[in-house]
Amino acid sequence: MSEVIYVTEESLTKMKEELARLISVERPNASKAIAEAREKGDLSENAEYDAAKEAQGLLELRISQLQSDINNARILDTSKIDTSKVVILSKVKVRNTKIKKEFTYQLVSEAEADLKQMKISVKSPIGAGLLGKSKGEKVSIQAPAGAIEFEVLDISI
Repeated sequence: MSEVIYVTEESLTKMKEELARLISVERPNASKAIAEAREKGDLSENAEYDAAKEAQGLLELRISQLQSDINNARILDTSKIDTSKVVILSKVKVRNTKIKKEFTYQLVSEAEADLKQMKISVKSPIGAGLLGKSKGEKVSIQAPAGAIEFEVLDISI
């Protein structure tokens, strides 16, 4: 059984658009590539056929994952989120107490995580460590690079 994924309306729309594109455009292209490779002869020594079959397998895996994520998605209403504690979809301004540098992260589901946009998964070490914390609290988080201490400066949506 898959677990519930909490997403925004915007993220669910993007997931549905990607799924539609994969099914209507990419799947027919993969089938066409396999058919073209099959026409080139002996399949036991046909690297192009093997590559096309592998690409199709990866495509089907992505389609299956997206379908599962969409079926298990729950849309969060940001207007009802409590900002007294860090929860999913919170924007958390923190200070790394060792290097005295401030960061603002948004805690999101694994499907939405994007470090370039400072969106971190609630299942990541930092995300999990910040969940439930209040403004002013300090937290030591065990990350792959070692322990990091953060102070929660602000919580918003």
